[in-house]
Amino acid sequence: MTESEPNDPVAVAVELERLRGTLEAGFARVDGSLALLVQRSDQTDKQLADMETRLDALERARWPLTSIAALTASAGLMIAIWELAGR
Repeated sequence: MTESEPNDPVAVAVELERLRGTLEAGFARVDGSLALLVQRSDQTDKQLADMETRLDALERARWPLTSIAALTASAGLMIAIWELAGR
C-alpha cells in the first residue's frame, strides 16, 4: 500500500467515512445500553409500586391485632378483678 499525501481529498474522505462508522457503532452501543437501563428502571418502578401496595395491605391488616390484644388484656383484667372480688 502506498502512502498518500495528508491533504489528499480521497484519503480524507476515506478517513471521515471510517470515523463515521466508528461513531455510528459507538452511538448504537450507547443507545442499546440506555435502552437496557430504561427497561431496568421501569421494572424497578413496577416492583416498588408492588411493594408499596403489599405494605399498605399489611398495614391495614395489622391494626386489628393491637385491638384484639387490648380487648383480651382488658377481659383478663376484668376476670381477675371479678374473681378477687368474689373471694
